[in-house]
Amino acid sequence: MVSWSPCTCAQMVPAVPPGSRTPRVLRAPWVMTVPATAIYFTAYDQLKAFLCGQALTSDLYAPMVAGALARLGTVTVISPLELVRTKLQAQHVSYRELGACVRAAMAQGGWRSLWLGWGPTALRDVPFSALYWFNYELVKSWLSGLRPKDQTSVGISFVAGGISGTVAAILTLPFDVVKTQRQVALGAVEAVRVTPPHADSTWLLLRRIRAESGTRGLFAGFLPRIIKAAPSCAIMISTYEFGKSFFQRLNREQPLGS
Repeated sequence: MVSWSPCTCAQMVPAVPPGSRTPRVLRAPWVMTVPATAIYFTAYDQLKAFLCGQALTSDLYAPMVAGALARLGTVTVISPLELVRTKLQAQHVSYRELGACVRAAMAQGGWRSLWLGWGPTALRDVPFSALYWFNYELVKSWLSGLRPKDQTSVGISFVAGGISGTVAAILTLPFDVVKTQRQVALGAVEAVRVTPPHADSTWLLLRRIRAESGTRGLFAGFLPRIIKAAPSCAIMISTYEFGKSFFQRLNREQPLGS
């Protein structure tokens, strides 16, 4: 399955001519992206405030812990929607047929089949999120101390998001390679409509890739991933910070009951 990463909401989607129907392959990502984004950022902010307020961890590591927990919760909640998106995009089923496909999957593999692929997804996205938020808060704090008075916080968020997204993408790239190989293998199996074999563990796949292709094999697709991660993370976090500060300012200017 294709997983939602912290920067998915910034990916560009091709434009659709006015008056035409949106293709199913374009509508499908939004089935998961919108609720995932709302859950993820809300959980991160609340967890970070709770950890700092209760002094459960230092302010330095609170973003890392909050990011990891927020991503773990989001992956768990969104995993069934991953199944929905995968079937819409890979198997080209209609929305009317989707319910029957989900029921058939549950009849064959039980309710746990809705969370198929949860482990590899969490193994990639949770470390990414922890590293991303840890580095983001550090870089943002450092840039805020150096910024001129006329520089907006949106610019700082953009730069900090790009840097932290690049670092996190590099360090978690081996898990992304494993995820991609599993997705390709699953697609090949579904194409011939046979029961998929038992999947090897993530650690076994990592060792196999290293044995077959060396360390470079674990970092296959390095440049495309960085080209995607840096701008998407920068756009995502700067947009989020701008929207958050805008509505906070709006709430201060308009007291409750006004």
